[in-house]
Amino acid sequence: MAPNTLLKLSAAVTLILFALSPADAQGLKVGFYAKRCPNLEAIVYKTTARFINVAPTLAAPLLRMHFHDCFVRGCEGSILLNSTKSVQAEKDAFPNLSLRGYQVIDAVKAAVEKACPGVVSCADVLALVARDAISQIKGPFWQVETGRRDGRVSIAAEAINLPPPFANITVLKAMFGANGLNAKDLVVLSVSNRNLMSYRIKGGHTIGNSHCSSFSNRIYNYSGRGDSTDTDPKLDKAYVPTLRVKCKSPNDVTTIVEMDPGSFRTFDSGYYKLVSKRRGLFESDAALLSDPETKAYVEQRINGPIEEFFKDFGDSMVKMGRSGVLTGNNGEIRKQCMVVNS
Repeated sequence: MAPNTLLKLSAAVTLILFALSPADAQGLKVGFYAKRCPNLEAIVYKTTARFINVAPTLAAPLLRMHFHDCFVRGCEGSILLNSTKSVQAEKDAFPNLSLRGYQVIDAVKAAVEKACPGVVSCADVLALVARDAISQIKGPFWQVETGRRDGRVSIAAEAINLPPPFANITVLKAMFGANGLNAKDLVVLSVSNRNLMSYRIKGGHTIGNSHCSSFSNRIYNYSGRGDSTDTDPKLDKAYVPTLRVKCKSPNDVTTIVEMDPGSFRTFDSGYYKLVSKRRGLFESDAALLSDPETKAYVEQRINGPIEEFFKDFGDSMVKMGRSGVLTGNNGEIRKQCMVVNS
């Protein structure tokens, strides 16, 4: 990465640390809607399953959507808002252009509104859908705390708060720390959500694909020398020819590559083996090996029981879901997730 890019990113992280409040679970609890919408979770699960049964690849972007929501302004549904004539919303920022599954959220919200009008927030619907989508592709299941309210502001420029694929470990730790997440959470949440055109989350790599443009700098002209050997030294050189066959040009912005070859539709911990072999696609994957704490967890997961990983993933998702939430009288309960109430 160019030095000026690193300086800009470091400055941005400094601003993030001051702009974001620590995770705050006050007002959240499992079963928040037990009295006012007792069938909520059954409705969400059934409606989500209608889509996942037909298109299981939607699970990854729905999980990332929740992550991208929480990392910008907190878990308050701002990722779901449409742009207006005067303001470009988060969903139209470059890092979010390849997010998919908004129709799932809209369908679930409509079903919930029919049963319990004006009760359940879009932020909570998103958190529940992300959990159910992952569990429906045989991934982990965790108890989702609810009680969030929806924000009324969505600004595309604030997508800078999303961890980029070229971030080093210092930047990654700072970004996750600003959301109340530690080094372990960083590694856990790096194994299933990597499927975006540019910025992505760390813990979501076990399901999904990546565009060549997200890592082509690692296999073409990494330091600017311009010769065929100019690749990222942190990437296994024996793996470079394979990636170049798939990404035939450094300017390829359309080709998609499996992040976990042979397992891109499966939620598992296999991606850690690739990272340990220096075959993770992104610089931020390689960064996990540059820190003793994160490297130790990567190595622990390589041969560790899947049940342990599932538990860790659920625990980290609960922690992330507490970031910057609006509760009580703050925010609103949107009638439709794509627009604020009039």
